[in-house]
Amino acid sequence: MAAPIDPRPMLLLAPMEGLLDFTLRDVLTRIGGIDRCVSEFIRVTDTLFPARVFTRVVPELLNGGRTMAGVPVRAQLLGSDPVCLAENAAKLATLGPAGIDLNFGCPAKAVNRHRGGAVLLDEPELIARIVAAVRRAVPAEVPVSAKMRLGYNDAARAEECALAIAESGAGELVVHARTKADAYRPPAYWERIRSIREVVDIPVIANGEIWTREDALRCRALSGCESLMIGRGMVVDPGLARAIASPAAPAVRWEDLLPLLDAFWRMVDARIEPRHRAGRLKQWLNYLRRRHPEAQVVYDELRTVNDSREIGRRLAHIVAPEPALA
Repeated sequence: MAAPIDPRPMLLLAPMEGLLDFTLRDVLTRIGGIDRCVSEFIRVTDTLFPARVFTRVVPELLNGGRTMAGVPVRAQLLGSDPVCLAENAAKLATLGPAGIDLNFGCPAKAVNRHRGGAVLLDEPELIARIVAAVRRAVPAEVPVSAKMRLGYNDAARAEECALAIAESGAGELVVHARTKADAYRPPAYWERIRSIREVVDIPVIANGEIWTREDALRCRALSGCESLMIGRGMVVDPGLARAIASPAAPAVRWEDLLPLLDAFWRMVDARIEPRHRAGRLKQWLNYLRRRHPEAQVVYDELRTVNDSREIGRRLAHIVAPEPALA
């Protein structure tokens, strides 16, 4: 008989370029259930970055490598030059991240075209050199992990890539259970992760298409992984990690999210370029309305508004409406 699944997995918040950045990491980790975050990638080419480049993408480095709620954040690097990646990892390690993660999973065409992300899954020998170089470059106490997809066009070399990562010194591996060719189309092939787990001797974390607690349970059963990484599911339902971690926890209601929506907007308004501010708020509302019908009302209210001051005024009224006159 199979051993029972531990009801409390370790839950990681995924990196998602253009969506799940430090602003959402901040508000989502306030709700509970997330044990660790990974930042969106810092793209390394042929430059040794100054500290400000790392702290711009991962401002949690200025807070001991943690979100304001105290959740650790690993900073993620993406590139194909082992030497340059190692030099930047060494610099990054001096800033106190909770660890350094390496991206072998980004499916973006512009990134892949320049030999970054998932395209490297066709070059497991290069993956091994990158992981080994970064592991040598940073102090032993700084964790090094990696994230990969099942492959580029197919999953034929998934185990080979996973072994390259594990045998070169990474201490943990997240597997997004789709290939680059699959993009984000369902389903995620959770069962395919099981064979990867069987060939490596480091912890493997399953990722992809986890939208509900039931999805999480099925993913754990099919993949054999105890721990999970969740991304868009958490953006849609900010209470998802808490529900997975503790089924008895009270559901996160729309009323609970309103102060967080306000906090999110305040951060966006203060730290994001003006031309992107309105879009960032509408982007999250667009996801939230899949789970919370009330978000549709707010989305409709703000859909045509782009002025930050007007958005702030309307959002303040939505979050804390004035009492009706007697």
